[in-house]
Amino acid sequence: MINIEHLDKIYHLKNADVHAVDDVSLHIERGQIYGVIGYSGAGKSTLVRCLNFLEIPDSGSIEIEGFGKVNASQGNLDISQKKLRELRRSIGMIFQHFNLLDRSTVFDNVAYPLKYTGLSKKEIENRVDELLDLVDLADKKYVYPSQLSGGQKQRVAIARALSNNPKMLLSDEATSALDPDATESILKLLKDLNKRLGITIILITHEMSVIKSIANRVAVMENGKVVEEGDVYDIFANPKEEITKKFINSSSSLSNITKLIENKTIIPTDTPASKLIKLTFTRDSVGSATISKISREYNVDVNIMLANVDVVNADALGGIIASIEGTKENVQSAIDFLHESNVRVEVIHNA
Repeated sequence: MINIEHLDKIYHLKNADVHAVDDVSLHIERGQIYGVIGYSGAGKSTLVRCLNFLEIPDSGSIEIEGFGKVNASQGNLDISQKKLRELRRSIGMIFQHFNLLDRSTVFDNVAYPLKYTGLSKKEIENRVDELLDLVDLADKKYVYPSQLSGGQKQRVAIARALSNNPKMLLSDEATSALDPDATESILKLLKDLNKRLGITIILITHEMSVIKSIANRVAVMENGKVVEEGDVYDIFANPKEEITKKFINSSSSLSNITKLIENKTIIPTDTPASKLIKLTFTRDSVGSATISKISREYNVDVNIMLANVDVVNADALGGIIASIEGTKENVQSAIDFLHESNVRVEVIHNA
């Protein structure tokens, strides 16, 4: 669906140049829900604005199915203005703060992109009705944005973004201004639209919980670069980069172990050969009775201190922080068995 190759975008500010997008290359398949995550200033919003050419890249290329490859060089594109307008119409976009016209009704907000498409009034009305049904807002057709909740406003914005039957939907922090219930509702709607329409969705967010909920693949950005990319489940199960680990820890209760140790709420045992370990149970091991097995077969005591189960793309991902005590040989044999059972073991503290 989308191939991005060696994309660069530099802002020339008064005091310094800011490399907002730095040599980014990505491949996004048709029908995917693709997440791009990073903290403020990572370059993710600039990247998404380059995808619909609201920002013109300084160099690199973007290839979108049906439009071929668009090359950028020194801030110029090798594409005609007519072709560029067609390309932009094939891309819908939803924003953090909805960007609705406050003095226009829900109907007029959704109809706005259809004004100059050559459709008759009746055709526009039929299309708007269809879209409002799609986002469950048929009964709000003639109300104003001020009369809607945040979640309803975002549904109007989604309907408007879909008005021209786009091939791709860009979501720039679309749930950041919403409460948890509204966020869950919007993510469920996006997932449903992805299945029903086959539309490719690119999610820009700083919330790992959003990625975990609906994305198929994720790219992690830092300082304009993509530092890690892959299947969402694999990234959660085995993050490589420190920034990725930080994001994942922010959505996991297991990260509290550091605070509990610092506050001496949990005091790691000083018994010889004891270890405080973090165990990660992936889809290959999450259903097995591994803990009770190592206690029985290797004569070790396992004390579970924290446990957590995440659901990532409908698959379970379990985590346990526990102390393991016994003789040096038995503890090592138990850890070896855990590895052989597809359980990832990370030693947090040695006695």
